[in-house]
Amino acid sequence: MKNYELIAPCHFGLEAVLKKEIYDLGYEILQVEDGKVTFEGDAEAICRGNIFLRTTERILLKVGKFRAETFEEYFQGILAIPWEDYIPEDGKFWVTKASSIKSKLFSPSDLQSIAKKAMVERMKKEYETDWFPEDGASYPVRIFLYKDEVTVTIDTSGDSLHKRGYRYLSSKAPLSETLAAALILLTPWKADRILVDPLCGSGTFPIEAAMIAANIAPGMNRHFLSEKWDNLFLDGIWQDCFEEAKELVNLDVKVDIQGYDIDGEIIKAARENAKRAGVDTLIHFQQRAVKDLHHPKKYGFMITNPPYGERLEEKEALPSLYREIGRAYLGLDAWSMFLISGYEDTEKYIGRKANKNRKIYNGMLKTYFYQFLGEKPPKRKKQ
Repeated sequence: MKNYELIAPCHFGLEAVLKKEIYDLGYEILQVEDGKVTFEGDAEAICRGNIFLRTTERILLKVGKFRAETFEEYFQGILAIPWEDYIPEDGKFWVTKASSIKSKLFSPSDLQSIAKKAMVERMKKEYETDWFPEDGASYPVRIFLYKDEVTVTIDTSGDSLHKRGYRYLSSKAPLSETLAAALILLTPWKADRILVDPLCGSGTFPIEAAMIAANIAPGMNRHFLSEKWDNLFLDGIWQDCFEEAKELVNLDVKVDIQGYDIDGEIIKAARENAKRAGVDTLIHFQQRAVKDLHHPKKYGFMITNPPYGERLEEKEALPSLYREIGRAYLGLDAWSMFLISGYEDTEKYIGRKANKNRKIYNGMLKTYFYQFLGEKPPKRKKQ
């Protein structure tokens, strides 16, 4: 089976998490750059990457790379790509995105139209036709220019992979599913440890944690654009990968995962989302204020995404909210707390300095993942 270079984009600052995920799936890492990991794999790797990877936004099939400082060089570079190897004669193809950073060519609309023209020119010659019906499967092209280096890809995913298919309702500022999963994987949390989100909103942290614990592949219950690429995939390959995902699910796992929110309607939405994700039996949701958070057991984890004042009306309430989080954490015995926030006074009002923090870009917002580490539980004696 032919091998491809596959590019998996991710949130800036979380490349190491995605790299480990890809490695654990059994694929060779070719390159790690800001916001993306490139790996090698066959057609099955495209299917498995889409279904199993929790922390990438999509799987891109790399079809070309070249240098271009003029539109003529750019046109010739696109023209030289063997598009006929990837797109059938009836395929629907267009440039869905062209982005440029620190490059001489920077107009997205020009980059898109010139690329489409070059693709048509190449395929007219190869397919010996002057007209394409474009009524078959879709092949959206994504092009990235960085320092005049052009990387050309075809998107295999379609809808972004953060769309797991379970989010029916959301709170005002929901955390994306891919970011939530990555942040959980950054912590030492395992399924046998307590996990509580006291500001759970529509339930993203608890749901992603439950899916990790039960080994539910994030893409198991949705579809992908490249499922219709009959020219590149053997019959049954997608079905085999979906079956692999189903066989790995373990809903009998024993967990203590809890989500609280002061808004009763949001808690209802979280329960519905968990049900759609197939993990409603693994999570306890409850309407409860942060100040009422307590737990009798030791060595738990608090993982949360508190408001951090993107909206002006939130700003005044932040000091008291963060004080409440700090007090609640202080009352938990030997727990660790992990929170993502763009609020500059997070540590001041929590009441202690984080053991570690990590800069993460949540979309265009610069945030920090604050890590307050508690005691580790004693090691269990070997039988």
